[in-house]
Amino acid sequence: MVVAHVERAGRSPLAWIASAVAGTPRLVGAIPPTAQVLLGIISVQVGAAFAKQLFSVAGASGVVTLRLVFAAAVLLLIWRPSLPAKRDLPIILGYGVVLATMNVLFYLSLERIPLGIAVTVEFLGPLAVALLGSRRLLDAVWALLAGGGVVLLAQTTGGADVVGLLFALGAGVCWAAYILLTSALGSRSSDGSGLALAMACAGLVAAPFGIADAGSQLLSPMVLVVGLGVALMSSVIPYSLELEALRKIPPRVFGVLMSMEPAVAAVAGLLVLSEALTPLQWIAICCVVAASAGATRTARPDV
Repeated sequence: MVVAHVERAGRSPLAWIASAVAGTPRLVGAIPPTAQVLLGIISVQVGAAFAKQLFSVAGASGVVTLRLVFAAAVLLLIWRPSLPAKRDLPIILGYGVVLATMNVLFYLSLERIPLGIAVTVEFLGPLAVALLGSRRLLDAVWALLAGGGVVLLAQTTGGADVVGLLFALGAGVCWAAYILLTSALGSRSSDGSGLALAMACAGLVAAPFGIADAGSQLLSPMVLVVGLGVALMSSVIPYSLELEALRKIPPRVFGVLMSMEPAVAAVAGLLVLSEALTPLQWIAICCVVAASAGATRTARPDV
């Protein structure tokens, strides 16, 4: 015990950090898969709420850049990936471009509309993937329920926020592409190496926009510290948890759990940003949550 204590006392802070990073994949794998999904949802939405507080200082594109660059640095340190095979390169590059575009559009929507509303509209992307190609009457009911919820949101946010809703809708299209690319990327690797490389690509894509938007503000110590926190909460933690959970639970169960995301976003916006929603807006969000959960729960096994 004495020898072990002396050895630990002599380790440098960098050695401690390296040890903690090396143990991250093992720690993530020890969490039950359903808890992984729920923790990921809470993490990403609370992270988005904190990110919104940085917009007045670094702008939406600047915050996206910090988030993706820091997330790429942490994931590269955790997984230490080798250069990808040529056949995997298009998927990794496409994943990175979609990831960057999705985040930029989503943060631009947050500048104009509350977090809960932005996530609800964005959630139409995953819902469309769940319903894609279906000809069942029940799935048409889910689609109408979700569409009704979004129409209700559009009417209760006011005409000045149409641009914000369109940005969120564009982010939803990217989210649908992200889901399809995640499946392709997951089939090519058994760890987070592909995610780390794709995140690095996303950071490179977003960097010119962030630098043009924020300039030297990106180097402010306060902005850097909060940006690191946003990267951990909004990218590193949730993406790693989701990737691990999808290896252990059926996609249908994963989709039902993810349906909670708009409601969690609304609560995070209320608690962190004081973004109170009207009763009609809460009803609209519940419509989309119910449609997504229903569509996922009743999906055919081969969908």
